[in-house]
Amino acid sequence: MNWVIKENNDNESVKKLSSELNISPILSSMLVNRDVKTFDEAKTFFRPNFEMLHDPFLMKDMSLAVERIQKAIKKNESIMIFGDYDVDGTSSVALLSLYLESLGLIVTKYLPDRKKEGYGISINAIDHAFNKKQKLIIALDCGIKAHKQVEYAKEKGIEFIICDHHNPDKNPPKALAILNPKRKDCLYPYKELCGCGVGFKLIQGLETKQSKDNQIINYLDLVALAIAADVVPLTGENRVLAFIGLQIINSNPRSGIYSLLKTNIKKEYTISDLMYYVGPRINAAGRMKHASLALELLICNEINSAEKLAIEIEELNSLRREIEKDITSQAIEQADNSSEKKNSIVVFNSDWNKGVIGIVASRLVDNYYKPSVVFCESSNGVLTASARSIKGLDLYLVIDQCKDYIDQFGGHKYAAGLTIKKENLEGFKKRFEDIVSQTIDKDIFEQELLIESKISLSEITPKFFRILKQFEPFGPGNKSPLFLSENLRIKGKPFELGKGKEHIKFNLTQDNKTSYSSIGFWFSNKFNNLENKENFSAVYNIDENNWKDLSSIQLKLKDLK
Repeated sequence: MNWVIKENNDNESVKKLSSELNISPILSSMLVNRDVKTFDEAKTFFRPNFEMLHDPFLMKDMSLAVERIQKAIKKNESIMIFGDYDVDGTSSVALLSLYLESLGLIVTKYLPDRKKEGYGISINAIDHAFNKKQKLIIALDCGIKAHKQVEYAKEKGIEFIICDHHNPDKNPPKALAILNPKRKDCLYPYKELCGCGVGFKLIQGLETKQSKDNQIINYLDLVALAIAADVVPLTGENRVLAFIGLQIINSNPRSGIYSLLKTNIKKEYTISDLMYYVGPRINAAGRMKHASLALELLICNEINSAEKLAIEIEELNSLRREIEKDITSQAIEQADNSSEKKNSIVVFNSDWNKGVIGIVASRLVDNYYKPSVVFCESSNGVLTASARSIKGLDLYLVIDQCKDYIDQFGGHKYAAGLTIKKENLEGFKKRFEDIVSQTIDKDIFEQELLIESKISLSEITPKFFRILKQFEPFGPGNKSPLFLSENLRIKGKPFELGKGKEHIKFNLTQDNKTSYSSIGFWFSNKFNNLENKENFSAVYNIDENNWKDLSSIQLKLKDLK
């Protein structure tokens, strides 16, 4: 990989912060790199709190949405809460339904079937609401492009409130209210909320009008889960929401989340734990069976019931892994057998499982570091795809320029979903490749490691690590920092870990003084080159290894040279 060290030319701010906070220049430089340059800004960064959240009524249509829900509460209406089948959508439905039920509202929770209904607001759901004489549907994490569905609902006498965070069209659907900070006419100061974050702003708006004290802060564990799984920037308001949500998960977790985390007992859970242990399992329900199973787990308040649901979801996740592994190998084989060398990957197999093609697209990006689209056949000659991008290429804009071949699409900069007719596949492939080739800088295909700072192993003290942890939660916009150390050698013999011995572990030392345990996940291909190695460099995250009741600093390797 290409190693790039971040430049920081504001030496005065670095020096001033280092003195005022009594921290190392490396840590103060990290703050300045995150646009934190004063003592007060550092205090705000390290201690996010609920009062830092923006007024929900700054969001366009918030007053309309709140008034309509208040009317439903007053008239004791039954309403439908509709959400996407992924983690963000499922968490959103759990959050809003729990809150509205606490106000005495009767709600129907509806998550579409991934295979039968597909992404977005479904006609089936509208018919279901009509048959139950429901006059209001609140859609979460979807709906910003549901023009036809909103019109169809209007004909049935049903109103829509849409809470979404995906990029809108020039003209949004004619719903009663659309809460989406990405609307051009929305002046809400923070634009990067996930769907569940938008749902939380709605309950925050409602709470200001209620006499009951609902302690809405306790719903932020669901928002933190959605933020982690949807990989939205960990900046601004998202950082505050995730920070508080993690505090709740670590002090008083709801039964459903705890039942998935407890397989990996830790003193303190992070965004990464939600991303790797909880998110994929919640998603597995919708991918392999139905998302309602995950929703049932998230709203469950009894630990024994939650654990039974968690076991069922774990079995589905194991099945998902097997299927995903098989399809990934087929997709790689198909891409390798392509006669032309291209700047993009587009693969198709009619038999591939629709539930895992998004993960497979991510695996192709990992393997080739090129924008990748994976198609399968859903029904009647209609192909469904998941697409994933690389840094520096706006996938949404690329796909928008291919819309002559597309029936439907939605998404954002790095991930999208689309449907096309089978006869349009070859035309789409060619157009997608052409647009990517015209748009992309060829240097972008070399993966880049953006390094925070050079550091000697002796500088990694307990105090340094303790302050480093306060930079969490880490994610896009506040990535877990990478450090570079040089003139290293291996102390002792490396050994292999994992079922297939795919990981390696060894002690790194520098100048025969300080040494730290280090682990390289999927580093087995480097194993033969490591024994007795001296004078090499390593890029790594500084991590914590928890074993039983013991915690120790561990270096998580990213690359060696």
